[in-house]
Amino acid sequence: MDFTYGQAVIIGFIQGITELFPISSLGHAILIPAWIGGSFGEFISEENEAYLLITIAMHLASSVALFLVFRKRWIRLISGTVHAFASKNFQATSFRVLSYIVIATIPVGVLGLAFGDYFQSIFGKPHYSALFLTLNGLLLITAERLCRCDITAELQDSDAEIDRRVSAKTAVAIGFGQSLALFAGISRFGVTMSAGLLRKLNHSVASDFAFLLSLPVIVGASVIKLPELFTTNANELLGQILVGSVISFIATYISVTFLVRWFKTKTLYPFAIYCLVFGILSFVRFM
Repeated sequence: MDFTYGQAVIIGFIQGITELFPISSLGHAILIPAWIGGSFGEFISEENEAYLLITIAMHLASSVALFLVFRKRWIRLISGTVHAFASKNFQATSFRVLSYIVIATIPVGVLGLAFGDYFQSIFGKPHYSALFLTLNGLLLITAERLCRCDITAELQDSDAEIDRRVSAKTAVAIGFGQSLALFAGISRFGVTMSAGLLRKLNHSVASDFAFLLSLPVIVGASVIKLPELFTTNANELLGQILVGSVISFIATYISVTFLVRWFKTKTLYPFAIYCLVFGILSFVRFM
């Protein structure tokens, strides 16, 4: 298989930088190699299964960076939930917030398992990613237009705020919204935040919940798919995958530490316009 270390660095950097931008890291991991062309473009289309495993590995590296950035919060949520079970205090904030995360993760897990073969069949096809990236832009604009939130109001970053504003019904709705990110080109962070905005959450809480939700889905997909790295032809690329994953980890860690507060006070409009322009240009290019 023709996947070089240089290409692995490019994909790792794309993954790390775009993971927390609402522009779809997976869509860019398909479209940018397609625009570059040559052996790079051929690899993502011809070695469909291997490239999917490569991108999942680099997503896992991003998830490690995400956990490190939010480690204190995750430890507080998990330890608080354990204490809630021990004391049978199921109204505890940590227990309720972690419950909402689990509830919102279930739809994407079920749909991913049920329709995994279909999503894999269209993975690696740039015209599909271009179409979904365009739809992603429209989704971001729609969420902002319908939300009409005051982004200067109630800047919060706490589990208590999620507990106060999110309900089980909202978590389910956000979970189904997050499922759209199974299409390469739809941003997980973008669609999750948009679903939150449409459920009348403000930007601060919607982005906060989206940050937390990004981790379990990536880890879950990795647990299911990554063992195939060692049982398929992709095991010939373990060196390249390791290098790309290191780059992805570093780029994600740097970008997340900067972006985690930025999204709480900014709209999604600039990213929506970018997705529309790049998506339409790519669709025209690869049709």
